[in-house]
Amino acid sequence: MAEDPSDSAKQPKVRVIHLLPNLLTIAAVCAGLTAIRFGYEGDFEMAVRLVLAACVLDGLDGRLARLMNRCSDVGAELDSLADFVNFGVAPVLILHSWALQDFRSAGWIAVLIYTICCLLRLARFNVSSRSENDKPSSDFFVGVPSPAGAILVMLPMVVSFAISDLPLTPPAFVALHICLIGLLMISRIPTYSFKNVTIDRANAKYFLLGAAVLAAALLTYLWATLTLLSFAYISCLVWAYRASRKPQKTEG
Repeated sequence: MAEDPSDSAKQPKVRVIHLLPNLLTIAAVCAGLTAIRFGYEGDFEMAVRLVLAACVLDGLDGRLARLMNRCSDVGAELDSLADFVNFGVAPVLILHSWALQDFRSAGWIAVLIYTICCLLRLARFNVSSRSENDKPSSDFFVGVPSPAGAILVMLPMVVSFAISDLPLTPPAFVALHICLIGLLMISRIPTYSFKNVTIDRANAKYFLLGAAVLAAALLTYLWATLTLLSFAYISCLVWAYRASRKPQKTEG
């Protein structure tokens, strides 16, 4: 039976540029899956770079969708699935190939713990974001976000890239580190949400200068800069925990 030409005319058309947020999400998935490939081929530095690229793309796709006013349920689900692949699966499989090949059973249990924790973290975030659409955005997340968890879980590997003379990291330490980061993602520890951070207009030029210096440091001394940023983020976790408990003390 021939297709009725009027049926195709009735289908709504979408501008290609409106698909750009979803294209960025798909590119992030490709980066995460390719990172797994490079990890099992032994090119760990490229694997970590691809996970970092997935983090950047993850930060861009949602913001671009909001700027273009093209947020959709499909895009939100696609983004959540991409986050699970890029931040719940890729980092720990790379770590497994890097340090846990001789620590098979316990190492794989650590991988499973982290992956399940990331899955639970994303599910909790999706439910809370849907139920709080009408509420003002908070200054804190609950638990470590999955992109930050992916970077933190790779910290032993990143430190080994930054300091090449370090001895091999014990597999048991790597497995414990993986479990700890997984538990931080599903914990109730408050972590800063930098979406609501504001600065004085007079200081904007210094902020832009600092961002340029940071970008140059990442491009020139990637592993050392990433190590310092990871430890700075850990310090922010401690600071956020203390700051979140101050109102409770004053009210009592």
